[in-house]
Formats: sequence, structure tokens, C-alpha cells
Amino acid sequence: MSADPWSRPTLDDLKQVLENIGKTDGDHERAAERLDLSVPAEVITARGSTIPAMTREISRFGIGLLHRGSLQMGDVTVKMASDTREYKYLVRLEWCTPCENGMFISGGQFLGKLDE
Repeated sequence: MSADPWSRPTLDDLKQVLENIGKTDGDHERAAERLDLSVPAEVITARGSTIPAMTREISRFGIGLLHRGSLQMGDVTVKMASDTREYKYLVRLEWCTPCENGMFISGGQFLGKLDE
């Protein structure tokens, strides 16, 4: 574990958490297919704090995240980057659950894409 308790979780951290929470066979009444996506992200809270994160999964309607420390429910900005572009979305964070090593998994609904 990194010395900084708010550092971005690593890909190994993500794999360990996903192995321990397991997958379920149910569809959870989801309206869209979820795709595994593990890329660095940042969550900017309503108070302006930036929380390093990793994405876990994504769909047309929402996103799952892994991060250190609990996040408040509500509207946040999620930033992700590819090799050539940065993407910013307004997300309504709907849940946040603790897992191991001070990690939390959370998920929310896309409210819209934000322009720079």
C-alpha cells in the first residue's frame, strides 16, 4: 500500500478487490451492458477536492469506481484520459461501499459530458 492514504489505487489493488467481492450472476436490473474498464480517473467533489481513482466498469448510463476513502453521495465531476484526450463527465454518485485496505467502490449515473 502506498504511503499516501489518498493515492490512486493501482491496477493490482483493483484486481484484488474484484477477486474478493466476486461477480454475481444476476443482471441487477441494469438497463445497459456493463463493460470492464480499468483506467486512471479523478473524482472532483462538490467541495472541490480531487480524489484519485480507477474506473472499474462503465456503461452508457453510468460508471463504477475504486478509490481510497469514502465519498459523499451527490453530483461530482469524473475526469478520465486516453492517450490523446481528456474526458470530463458530471456524475451523480449514488452509492459508496467500503472494501479492504481502506478502499471503497462506488458507482453513479452519467448526467452529461462537460466541455473544457
